[in-house]
Amino acid sequence: MIDRRRFLSGASAALLAAPLAAEAQQAQGKVVRVGVLWPGASAPRPPRLEAFREGLRESGYVEGQNVATDLRHAEGRERLRDLATELVRLRVDAITTFGDLGLQIAQRTTSTIPIVALVDDFVGSFARPVGNITGVSILAPELSVKRLELLKEILPRVSRVASLSDPATGTQVKSMEAAARSLGMQLQFLEVRGRDDLARAFQAAKKERAEALHVLSSPLLASLYPTIIGLAAETRLPATYQWKEHVEAGGLLSYGPSLAGVWRQTALVVGKILKGTKPANLPVEQPNKFELVINLKTAKALGMTIPSSLLARADQVIE
Repeated sequence: MIDRRRFLSGASAALLAAPLAAEAQQAQGKVVRVGVLWPGASAPRPPRLEAFREGLRESGYVEGQNVATDLRHAEGRERLRDLATELVRLRVDAITTFGDLGLQIAQRTTSTIPIVALVDDFVGSFARPVGNITGVSILAPELSVKRLELLKEILPRVSRVASLSDPATGTQVKSMEAAARSLGMQLQFLEVRGRDDLARAFQAAKKERAEALHVLSSPLLASLYPTIIGLAAETRLPATYQWKEHVEAGGLLSYGPSLAGVWRQTALVVGKILKGTKPANLPVEQPNKFELVINLKTAKALGMTIPSSLLARADQVIE
């Protein structure tokens, strides 16, 4: 339950603090620049940038007044390094990256500009980040395993599961392999490097008689979700996803943090850095809430019955 009085007082304080900080920046005549390096196949879909800008506003940085966000998205991963270099040449005050690959490339490109990363799994110490890097970890390996367990709960007899994977999701693959063995499942990992790989991946899943689909956490795969959901429906594969937005669009089940919430949380970390805190002094953060979302309409279309015990635990049921 949310403490309404604490929520309202906190919101009021944020609303008062943001204009004051913005006015201070404007009085100094300074406009800070934040680079956004997105490795998805297309520009970030809502609610990502909207939530990011909300987090900046809460920190006192208003787009068009005292902060400018420079978005660069790959449309093909071979361009990521060039885009990161471009942001460095623009002399941005901070770079925000998404996914493990985005962080790796930004890290190789600059050792001086602060990097705030929203990553699948943060390598190293959460409490004491190293150098110019900090951010938010969405605990993807643990959550990918949890979604596999939920899939087993829905389909107790499932044994063959196809898993769409991004070559940059190595830590998730290792966690999934161990979990699959304990659950009596055989996993078929299907690498996806771009939109053109999806049809081939689903054909391979069909050839191996996959009974369900598991989509690993990845900015690339998240950006391809409309195509993935459509192909899953065509092949009648029950599928689990990372974000509730994918279930709202027709996926079967998701379990993970709020998409808007983690982008806002990342922007709040950026705000602290823009105010002078060094990345090494900011512990890596984690989401504090995870949501289970189930689409009953999709379940019925697949001829499935969701256990009542699972429905009772769901944060949202779409009918």
